[in-house]
Amino acid sequence: MGMLTDFTKGIWKENPVLVLLLGTCPTLALTNSAVNGFGMGVATTFVLAGSNLVISLIAGIVPKKIRIPVYIVVIATFVTVIDMLMKAYAPQSLYQALGIFIPLIVVNCIVLGRAEAFASKNGPVRSILDGLGMGLGFTLALTMLGVIREFLTSGSVFEVKVITAWSTDFLLPSAAPGAFIIVGCILAAKNYCNRRKAIREGRLYVPPAGMDCHHCRICFTSKEGEE
Repeated sequence: MGMLTDFTKGIWKENPVLVLLLGTCPTLALTNSAVNGFGMGVATTFVLAGSNLVISLIAGIVPKKIRIPVYIVVIATFVTVIDMLMKAYAPQSLYQALGIFIPLIVVNCIVLGRAEAFASKNGPVRSILDGLGMGLGFTLALTMLGVIREFLTSGSVFEVKVITAWSTDFLLPSAAPGAFIIVGCILAAKNYCNRRKAIREGRLYVPPAGMDCHHCRICFTSKEGEE
């Protein structure tokens, strides 16, 4: 049961994009189409699973003072591998669209965060499952956002025209401001569903730590400015 939880938690309960709000840069920049979102998610999943495995194996022999540089070297190795694989076998249009964001997986908070928080403290099997689960959750979130943005922009999904009469692109969803708006709507819908579920179960809904009003300083800043 524990291993199943390690895999499934990243899909919904601890989804990197919809709950932890990590990997925001590629989420907003690359999800203007479903294909780009799916491609970035698969590449990140490969790096997550591979780096988690290696880091779980070497964590016991790496001195604590240099563990972060060592983890980054491991992550960078898998990023180089996936970059070369995609350059050789992925469609050229996809590889060019992802561009610099493939090398930037090295500094993706999701990858380094799972290495430090989970892989370095658990065995190889659990670490791989954690990496695959987090990667799957990341891929699903990016693909879903890509589908929504692509459809609202041109009436197509995965580059297939769903509404053939749609001849003029709606540019807002394909731009960064549109991505922010859509992500905000998705997060609002998710929080609404969580709140309704808590009410049906007769319990109080508690937002994830660090994401509720009790951890926000904007109101205090405004009051201090008025004074």
